[in-house]
Amino acid sequence: MTATRITRLRSAPRAAPVAVLIIALFAALLPLATPRVFATDEVQYYVYLRSLRFDGDFDFANDYQRFAELNPRSGIERSLLAPDRIRPQTGLYGNIAPIGAAVLWAPFFFLADAGVQLANALGAQIAADGFSRPYIAAVGYASALYGLLGLLLCVRLARRYTDAFGAATTVITLWLASPLVYYMYIQMPFAHANGFFLAALFTTIWIETRAARSVRAWAALAVVGALLTMTREQYGLFLLLPAIDAIGHYARHLRTGDRMAIGALLGRHVAFVTLFAAFLTPQLAVYQLLNGKPQPAGEVSGKLNLCSPHLIDVLVDFDPRPDWCVAPQDQVARTPAWSRGALLWTPVWLPALVGLVLLAKRDRGVAIAAIVTLGAQLWVDGAFGSTWHLTGAFGFRRLIECTPLFVLGLAPLVDAATRRTGRWPIAAAAGLLVAWNAGLVVNATVFNAETRLRTGLTWPDLWRWQLEAPFKLMGKLGDLLFRRCAFFENGRCE
Repeated sequence: MTATRITRLRSAPRAAPVAVLIIALFAALLPLATPRVFATDEVQYYVYLRSLRFDGDFDFANDYQRFAELNPRSGIERSLLAPDRIRPQTGLYGNIAPIGAAVLWAPFFFLADAGVQLANALGAQIAADGFSRPYIAAVGYASALYGLLGLLLCVRLARRYTDAFGAATTVITLWLASPLVYYMYIQMPFAHANGFFLAALFTTIWIETRAARSVRAWAALAVVGALLTMTREQYGLFLLLPAIDAIGHYARHLRTGDRMAIGALLGRHVAFVTLFAAFLTPQLAVYQLLNGKPQPAGEVSGKLNLCSPHLIDVLVDFDPRPDWCVAPQDQVARTPAWSRGALLWTPVWLPALVGLVLLAKRDRGVAIAAIVTLGAQLWVDGAFGSTWHLTGAFGFRRLIECTPLFVLGLAPLVDAATRRTGRWPIAAAAGLLVAWNAGLVVNATVFNAETRLRTGLTWPDLWRWQLEAPFKLMGKLGDLLFRRCAFFENGRCE
């Protein structure tokens, strides 16, 4: 079979067998899910729905207070209910979370509400207040479902550059060997699984319509791009993917002097920007309502130091001090070296980065756009001067939404490596990466009090903790399967 024939086959991928495997793994892990709204970030994403449905407003004072009572050691009272969180322009408590996650959760939340109302009409006594288990479970499992949809889209992306084995290895490893699995099953009401789905959808639409993008495709990119930006503002940088394509198209048309083509392209881009802005309007309106101005809260923008002093530290924090620009004192890291770097927590991302360079030999335009977009994400991550390290979080969660870009790098690398070594060495390497992350998940949840992984990777103790985790876990299988809430602060086992 010729190389041209292989390329043609992969441009129209058949991903069904791999998709079935992904769905089976998703279902097998689902019993381990722990849907709960606990600390500050989850609460801020969630309260849009609860307050709008039950209070008819965006005054979150009572919502924050109730969650603080339910979870007294979560930090909610200290942070979300602090006096300086009240916006002087509006008199309302702030909310630094955008609304995108709530938009995606809304169908599930209101379906749960309808179920509660119906059950109560039939004699049940379920609290119809937005705090009871059906509501929380609805958004938690919705996040998991969106994560699954994102994985299936990533399979489609991977099949462009590798066979079924390579696609399965790529997607499963990037899922189970990264923080994505944690935020799909453990801290479910974060925005990351939702954002990952939208990023995968945006990347899929972009890459599959590059050859000839219709008005409908531009409209789809605008709508999904707006939702992605409303899920986390930072992920508006995914718009760089079509923007880099556009620069190349304009350059070619200028060289040939094709004014009609330039006009047609400009018209589509104006329509795209107009539609994107229109769908972003609800987020701007919420900013205006809460903050008194149509822009994110100062707690977000105030963290940014655009010279990105911690760009290198985001990947490997071997010396977590500002690398090349002077930073205010509160932006100088106080974390130990080698404790928070993304590639230390998630080593599978390293071969994915290498693979993007390999991709340039096979699909130069896609590789350049992906590298620039990922580089922009890393730059912004390093620009969060006082919180770049994400201490208190599991892994470097701000890169989860970049998983589709990692797929574009890892898939051709796995394909090339499999041709050289066969499947078993690749499968073994993938298994080791998954085992490493599984050990981190266990140590950060089941044995969190001992290991203190939330403050960072602690060397050399971590080697011992990782090796001991499977054996120690055997004594806690009962709780793991039936009382997982016992592993969490303020865990309530109804």
